[in-house]
Amino acid sequence: MLAAWHAGKFFPARAIFRPIGCFAISLVRQLLPLLLFLALPGAPFFRRMLLLSGLCLCVSGTLASDEIVSQRISGSDFAATREALIETIESAGMVVSAQIPFNKMLERTASTLSDGAPSPFIQAEIVQFCSSVLAWQLLAEAPEHIVLCPLSVTVFVRRSEPEIVVLAYRSPGDATPGRRQAEKLLRRLVDRSSELARLR
Repeated sequence: MLAAWHAGKFFPARAIFRPIGCFAISLVRQLLPLLLFLALPGAPFFRRMLLLSGLCLCVSGTLASDEIVSQRISGSDFAATREALIETIESAGMVVSAQIPFNKMLERTASTLSDGAPSPFIQAEIVQFCSSVLAWQLLAEAPEHIVLCPLSVTVFVRRSEPEIVVLAYRSPGDATPGRRQAEKLLRRLVDRSSELARLR
């Protein structure tokens, strides 16, 4: 078996390279939604296809170990729910770093990438934000935790359920105290946003 020499001991090569591979996959997965959105309407077909293929590969390779947490909201609408989410994030002392209109990318590329099928969403947006305190806690545990930043919550309305707004996020898991704290924060933000959205 291949091994690497370090401090007079042998370490399996896979123990060294596996974290690097996981880090690379997670980083690409974080960036791909933004790359897809930034693809120009006139971009070559093969470039858009390559980006979409990469997204599918990253998701299929990591979704099994990730939990998607979602909250269904009735009695509200997309705009009210999105504003409630942003207000909740800012009230918690955090800054919204990006609002990615993901459904616009789907609508723009549907004719060439989905055989003409429309987007499954009426509206869909990814809201990204960061807590500096939590970021430092995560990085103190492991520098690779940078891939968990920024945190994000997605707001969307399905075509099949136009009366329901959904808030969803990918759980950071509970492997470390920092990850557990991130999970609690995301859960709290989604619960509070849901309450506010229903009041509007």
